[in-house]
Amino acid sequence: MSNKAVYQLSARQIILLAFFAALAAVAVTSGLYFLKQSLGTADPSTITLAENAPAGISDPSAVTDEQNSIEVYKAISPGVAFINTTTYQQDFWGGVQEGKGNGSGSVIDSQGHILTNYHVVEDAQKLTVSFGGDKVYPAKYVGGDPDTDLAVIKIEPPAGGLTVVPFGDSDKLSVGQKVLAIGNPFGLDRTLTTGVISGLQRPIRARNNRPIDAAIQTDASINPGNSGGPLLDKFGKMIGINSQILSPAGGSVGVGFAIPVNTARRVIPQLLQYGEVRRPKLGATLPSVSELRDQGYRLPVEKGLLVYQVSPGSPASTAGLRGIGNDGTVGDIIVSADGQPMDSLDDLYRLLDKKQFGETVQLEVFRDGKTIPVTVKLTPLATGTRTRRTQE
Repeated sequence: MSNKAVYQLSARQIILLAFFAALAAVAVTSGLYFLKQSLGTADPSTITLAENAPAGISDPSAVTDEQNSIEVYKAISPGVAFINTTTYQQDFWGGVQEGKGNGSGSVIDSQGHILTNYHVVEDAQKLTVSFGGDKVYPAKYVGGDPDTDLAVIKIEPPAGGLTVVPFGDSDKLSVGQKVLAIGNPFGLDRTLTTGVISGLQRPIRARNNRPIDAAIQTDASINPGNSGGPLLDKFGKMIGINSQILSPAGGSVGVGFAIPVNTARRVIPQLLQYGEVRRPKLGATLPSVSELRDQGYRLPVEKGLLVYQVSPGSPASTAGLRGIGNDGTVGDIIVSADGQPMDSLDDLYRLLDKKQFGETVQLEVFRDGKTIPVTVKLTPLATGTRTRRTQE
């Protein structure tokens, strides 16, 4: 008869771990309420994203670089939106405080849909859009995805129509190629900056701490107010959505990041149809083993994701994954998924982001001293069972 080590968490550790999970939930959970009530869901089949090069832009090889910049700006800037946001908050004395913000966006179809950053319109209770003139258009929130920091708003298109910003292909970029950014830095509407692609496949994070993979790094000046505006190639096609800067002082130092336009291609249809992106999730709270060991927890493996708690009716529950027992006994630890090691929740997030509902994930799970296979079928989670940082 062999002796098998039983790993248990003390009552104090269970309380601390529960507090850790709750604290993570509080850190990222936000009560977001947008102006959805008067806007029905759009049928994504009626939305056609422009891809043809805009008129008025010559073959870049046939003109000077200066002339190319002039032509791209003239052709695209009328389709770059100046987005103003207003929030209202009651103060201690019962009065109402008004908060203002602004950002940029790109018109993506003739129906008046505008692509921008989620953080530009987050919590906004009033949205307006202008295009460089005195005319101001009221806008409505259509949908947003905090995980990719992308959102769509909509205006009623004017009688004269709108300039649509065409989509390029962010999978066909090279370091060194010319890029142009148009936006509204510091409220200076439709400002053009130019530069090159400084790097590709840069990992950045959304404000909810989710990883945004494959970001485009550029030295084209990006400042507060540029967020949500287009990063363009020399043909006037949008290849990215300007989103972040890396700066100790908060201003442009030549290190800016744009979300790849192909990421937007993937999420826009769901934003139009559902108002959100519906991603497969396991439905379990999964703190990282490495982080827990660093905090002094005694666990039987060096790396993996500890199944702390399983949501009832979730794919994890249906597959039979086990959380921590009532006596503190450590349950399952996910070691790998589809053959990929799972060291952090980011690893699982990246894998699930490529999955569709109805597909399966093959897990290797450490249980009772040995590794066993567990197949999880990905089905939609029930409402209210998601959105804490350590849950996936």
